[in-house]
Order: sequence, then structure tokens, then C-alpha cells
Amino acid sequence: MADIMTPTLGESVTEATVARWAKKAGDAVRKDEILVELETDKVSLEVAAPSDGVLAEINAEEGATVEPGAVLGKITEAAAAAKPAAAPEPKAEAPKAEAPKPEAAKVEAPKPAPAPAPKPAAEPVLAPSAQRVAAENNLDVSQIAGTGKDGRITKGDALAALEARGKAPPAAPAPAGPREVHEREERVRMTRLRQTIARRLKEAQNSAAMLTTFNEVDMSAVMALRNQYKDVFEKTHGVKLGFMSFFVRAVVHALKMVPEVNAEIDGQDLIYKNHYDISVAVGTERGLVTPVVRDADAMSLAGIEKAIGALGKKARDGQLALEDLQGGTFTISNGGVYGSLMSTPILNAPQSGILGMHKIQDRPMAIGGQVAIRPMMYLALSYDHRVVDGQGAVTFLVHVKEAIEEPQRLLLDL
Repeated sequence: MADIMTPTLGESVTEATVARWAKKAGDAVRKDEILVELETDKVSLEVAAPSDGVLAEINAEEGATVEPGAVLGKITEAAAAAKPAAAPEPKAEAPKAEAPKPEAAKVEAPKPAPAPAPKPAAEPVLAPSAQRVAAENNLDVSQIAGTGKDGRITKGDALAALEARGKAPPAAPAPAGPREVHEREERVRMTRLRQTIARRLKEAQNSAAMLTTFNEVDMSAVMALRNQYKDVFEKTHGVKLGFMSFFVRAVVHALKMVPEVNAEIDGQDLIYKNHYDISVAVGTERGLVTPVVRDADAMSLAGIEKAIGALGKKARDGQLALEDLQGGTFTISNGGVYGSLMSTPILNAPQSGILGMHKIQDRPMAIGGQVAIRPMMYLALSYDHRVVDGQGAVTFLVHVKEAIEEPQRLLLDL
């Protein structure tokens, strides 16, 4: 017997939930075939079969909580499974049963046939997360081209097929009538990610002395620069020039000027970070995640845009790894993409600061004694007052504002 073990879940992750088994007890499995999907408070993990054989036991049912090293199930390995198959042979008694003998052979002949039978099920080439999307939306998986390893269909492939179909399952409206009449409420268990988001946000409120300071920034200069160079930028670097890369660079510049915003509390000590790993909030169907752009201070605008684009795609496809989410020193959240004009973001503990970007909106501004219409954005900095004083927080936000309003400052390191 081979044990199917819960893998190491990563730094600070101590447990996972069994989200879905792709096989049932008694099913034939092949080595490296995906058997079960685990959900942690940060990412989904897929556990593969350690050997060929038969899934003999499932020790942790769907919904169970498991720790690293726990046994999820057991596989009767192929060699062991083959041995009992030899036992029926002695049963062919006296030669008088010669006529039935070919029949017995006939019965045994189909038995090897089930070995290829799992193949048509195509489960080895369909990730569990993709299976869920396909099942919920009645997708024909035979029509989906897999882009994963060895042609495996990923969650992103399933979502793309769903989008191509128009995203509206035709059968969905039918049950809506009865539900409105008979079911006024629906109870759904929170995912582990949603539970963790709720717990961590409340912990941040309870443990940090959290305050928010506001400012506003004139986006005219960055918008003009972007409009002037966006085509040649995309042609040269193969990525679009967005606003987020300017804000990442502005934040790194401000963190260098006000280093306490890049610090965190550890017991009775303050740890000042001399690296600039910026967490960028990304909304997904499972909830908000904050993948990290590593060493953003060493990146060009193009490098930042590529990194954010790659992490955003992985987040939406459910392919983020634990290392993509760990070790950020400061967070940027852009509620403006959803139309938010003003908000107070909550700290991403143990970090001491988070910048909230918002919707760009034309407003009348007094400039040089004249009223002019300018594209303005409100900025919000939430910070831990145990680490950052009010003066430091305001100074940080002013540095961000100046860098965006005069982007040449970033080139001159001013």
C-alpha cells in the first residue's frame, strides 16, 4: 500500500481543507495523476498519485481539515493489485470443464480492458478546479484545448471556454422561479480562503492601531505620458503601459524616503525591510489575494507591468503558488477598477501600510488662480500607528503624490 500524503503547505500555513476528490475508492489510478484538490487559506493545491494502482481508501473526505503529513488515502500498488488476479486461475478445476474454460478466459479478457477505461474519462488531463467549473456550467470538456502540462485542461482553460460560450448557462433561469417563492435564504459554507480573509482582516483591526490619511493626485502628467508612449511601449516591450507600474515605482520611492512604512513589529522589536516586495491586491472569484512583485525597486516600468500581468493571470486561473503570496512588505489596492471613489483599506498584516487607489474623475480644480478641469484621484494610506507616526504617514503620501504628478522625479530620484 502507498500512502497519499498531505504535502508541506508552506510558510505559516498549518492546515488545509479537502476540496474535492477526482477519484472514488476502487478506481484505478496512474502515477502522477491528480487525485485530490486541497484548499488552503492562500491557494489551491493538487495532490498526485504516488504510484500506479487502485485507490483503496479515502481517509479524509471532502470538507475535512488536514495538516501537513496527514494521510489522505491509500493506494494498492499495481504489483500488489495484480497478485490477487492470479488467484482465480487455480479455480479452473477438472478438464471436463474444458468448454467453460474459454468462457472463463472470455470473462477474464475484458478484465484487462478496464485498465484503459480510465482513459476515456480524461480525468488525468483535467485539473480538479477545471472539473468543477466544467461540471457547474455543463461544459463539453472534449471541446476544450488544454494549455497545462502534458495538455492538461486548467481552470483558466475552462473559464475561457465558459466566456466564449457567453457565460450564461441556459438551464439556470428555470430554478429561479421556485427559489424566489420557496427559498428566501441560502446557507453556503465559507471557503477556507474566505474564512481566512475574514479572520485576518478582523485580526488586523484588533491588533493594529490603524489610521487612514488621505490626499488627492492630479493624474494629468501620467495620463499624458501614457497616451504619448503607450503604442511604442507595447510594441517594444510586448505589454501595455498601465497606471499601476507608475504607482509601484512611486510607492518604492516613498518607502525609501519614509522607511518606517516598510517596517513591521515582531514582539518588542521593529524590523526595517531593506527590500521592496510590493503586494498587489487582485480580485478573483474565490476572493481577494495579494501576490507579490519581488524586488520592485530593481524593475523597470515594463518589468513591473509584466510581473503584475503574470501574477494577475495566475490568480484568476487559480494557479498561484504559496511563494507568490508570501513576504510582501507593502500593499497596493486599486478599488478604482470597481468604481470606488473613496475607501479606507485594511492593513495586510504584518505589514504597516497599504495604499488605496481610486477612480479617476474629472473635477474642477483651482490652479494658478484659475479653475481648470483635471483628472483627479483620491489616495488613501492606512497605516499602523504603533510603527508609523502621523507625520511619517502624511509625508509618505505626499511623496507618492509628487512622484505621480511629476513622473520625471522618479527618473531623477528626487
